[in-house]
Amino acid sequence: MASHGVPRTSGGSWATLGKSREAELKKIQEYRSLVDNVNQKMHDKIYSSELFQLTTRLLELNPEYYTVWNDRRRLLRFFFVHDGGDNKDESSDDPGSTHIQQYITSDLSFLVPLLRKFPKCYWIWNYRLWLLSEALRLLSTTTAYQLWQKELGLVGKMLSIDSRNFHGWGYRRKVVSTMEQLSAEMSASTGGFMTEAEFEYTTRMIKNNLSNFSAWHRRSKLIPKLLDERQAGFDERCHFLDEELELLQRALWADPDSKDQSLWFYHQYLITNFSPLPLQDSIASGLTTEDKLRNVKAQIEDLLEMLDGAESCKWIYQRLIDLALMGKALDDGRWPVEFVVVEGWVEKLGKLDPLRKGRWDDLRGQLVP
Repeated sequence: MASHGVPRTSGGSWATLGKSREAELKKIQEYRSLVDNVNQKMHDKIYSSELFQLTTRLLELNPEYYTVWNDRRRLLRFFFVHDGGDNKDESSDDPGSTHIQQYITSDLSFLVPLLRKFPKCYWIWNYRLWLLSEALRLLSTTTAYQLWQKELGLVGKMLSIDSRNFHGWGYRRKVVSTMEQLSAEMSASTGGFMTEAEFEYTTRMIKNNLSNFSAWHRRSKLIPKLLDERQAGFDERCHFLDEELELLQRALWADPDSKDQSLWFYHQYLITNFSPLPLQDSIASGLTTEDKLRNVKAQIEDLLEMLDGAESCKWIYQRLIDLALMGKALDDGRWPVEFVVVEGWVEKLGKLDPLRKGRWDDLRGQLVP
C-alpha cells in the first residue's frame, strides 16, 4: 500500500524493536548512574579533576541540568584558589593568575560546541557570562579585555548562523558594554565607545534580513547614544530622522503586504518623534508643532500610496489611525484627513483582525469628530 505516492515501510521486527528498547534503557541507566555519581561527590565535597570531567560528560548529555552548571562554578572557584601551584608562570606579571586564565579559556572552548548544538539554552549563555565575569574579577584588565574581545568575534559568528537568535543579541549587548568599560579604563583619554561600529553592524544585519526584529530593536536603542556621542545639532538630528524614515520606507515597499511586525514596530518608534507629548530620548526633540504636523501628513500620504494593492495588511491601517490621532492632537482637534475616512480604516481593521474586535470597538468609541 502507498499513501500519497509514498510506500509504507515496515516498523521493523519485534526483535529489532526489542534491541532498540534495550539500548535506550541502557542509556537511561548510564545517565542516572552519572547523575548519582556527580551528586554524591558534590555532597561529599570531593572536588577533583575527575569530578570536573564527570560534570563535563553530564552537561554534554543534558545542558538544561542547571544544578550541574552551579556545581561546575563551585569546582572552578575551588581550583582557582587551590590548584595553581604547578601551572604558575613565574615570568608573568601576575604568576598566580596564569592557571586561572587557563581554566577560563579551556572552559570557554568547552562551551562552543554546546552553543552550536543548543544555541537557545539559557544555562550555557549564563555560564559563559559567569566565566567572563570571573576573568574581570581575577585577571588583569588587559587580559580580561582580550577574552571579551574574542567573545565579540564568537557571537558575530553565532549571529551569522542564526541572525535572529535573541540570546545572541542580548549576549552581544553585554559583551559590547563590558568592552566599552574596559577600554575606557585602559585609555581614559580616548574612551571606549563602540556605538558607531554597532550601529553599522545593525545596518548590515538588516540588509541581510529585513525581518530581523532584534537588529531593528538594537538599532532603536543605539540611536540616542549615537547622536549624543556625535554631539549632533538640531539640523543633523532632523537629517538623521529623515534618513531612517527613508531606510524604513524602502524596506516596507519591498513587500508592502507583508505581515512582518518588526518593520512596523520600528516605524512606530520613528513616528513617535512627531507626537505632541514629550518623548524621552527623542531623535529630534526640537521639532515645532508645524514640523510635526507636516511630517504626520507626509507619512499618511506615503502609507495611503502603499495601501494600494496591499489592502489586506492590517499594520498599514493601524499606523494610519495612529498618525490620524496624532495629527488631530497637533492641529487643535482637526483631523488630517476626512473623519469618515478614519472611520473606514477602523472598520477595515476590525474585519482584518477580528480576534481584537473589542479593542477596535473601543478605539471607534474614542474617535470623536
